[in-house]
Amino acid sequence: MHLNFLNMEDFHRPIEILLVEDNEADIVLTKNAFKTLTIQNNLNVCRNGEEGLNYLFKVGEYSEATTPDLVLLDLNMPKTNGLEVLEKIKKDPKLSMVPVIVLTTSSAEQDILRSYQYHANSYIKKPIDFMEFIDVIKEIESYWFSIVKMPTSI
Repeated sequence: MHLNFLNMEDFHRPIEILLVEDNEADIVLTKNAFKTLTIQNNLNVCRNGEEGLNYLFKVGEYSEATTPDLVLLDLNMPKTNGLEVLEKIKKDPKLSMVPVIVLTTSSAEQDILRSYQYHANSYIKKPIDFMEFIDVIKEIESYWFSIVKMPTSI
């Protein structure tokens, strides 16, 4: 399997980002934040955990979906919650290496602990202020697409 996640200087295509988020205001906020960034990206949105799993596992209408380079995952969602999504991603051999950042409003210690127990790559409490949110997205961009070196194949 070829993993399409490399350092930014290796990219010759837009970065595929999957946002799994049920709150419309947070979706708009995230889209606006990514529009301000310097990287080319395709931000795909799934509005609940079940839809996110269908996207990731290429089920139904998502049979042609591109495997994301990065997943931004909310925890508190209808149908299938974020922890269930995270657990299924990290247990799947084809998806387990895709970085998953839990991006949520929860600061509950139990949510943080369980996220890392299910192998989240990062846990970030979502700022409410737009400028602070943009700063967080810029840090995600810098870290995951400039600093981190990922394997090109597994």
